[in-house]
Amino acid sequence: MIWRAALIVAAALTLGALPARAVDWTATERTVHYAIDGSTGMALYQSIGQNGPVVSLRRAIALTEYELLWGRDYVPDGTACRLAEVRPFLTITYRLPRPRGALDGGTQARWSTFIAGITAHEHVHGALMRGMVDDIIGQTLGLVVADDPGCQKIRAEVERRVIAAHARYKAKNRAFEQSEMAPGGNVQQLVLGLVR
Repeated sequence: MIWRAALIVAAALTLGALPARAVDWTATERTVHYAIDGSTGMALYQSIGQNGPVVSLRRAIALTEYELLWGRDYVPDGTACRLAEVRPFLTITYRLPRPRGALDGGTQARWSTFIAGITAHEHVHGALMRGMVDDIIGQTLGLVVADDPGCQKIRAEVERRVIAAHARYKAKNRAFEQSEMAPGGNVQQLVLGLVR
């Protein structure tokens, strides 16, 4: 699992104490495919091993990546500063294999089962990413830092909370991946179903 996150903080200093709010948000999701070749399950799996995305110097079957940008409105509130609004912009990209040629009936049926399972696996990674964004919103929206009329100290506190939320996300993601990739786990079963 490779992640990429970029945090852009947009500060709009306005007067007045408005209630904190998070805009309704949805992630932008896209799927890109890499081509594989083969007419049997084993040949397709070998082609995945040759063409799949590189993760930690090894080829993977599939990959989920994200880019996370933020808009944040910091508002002076007397001598304090408040995070009044957050706007997340999350883009999730699923990278999945796709056979270049047509498959015969038996191989096509095994492939369909395999790719449906791999896609479902990658979508759990996407759900964990969306959960991380909700966690960040919950940990930062409405935050007030005293003695910060220039809204500088609050930014360091927001960053600290974002880093903690990201660490929680990574732990959940790692636990899911270990469970799925364990001997006898879901991914091994999907591969065995394809190559038999």
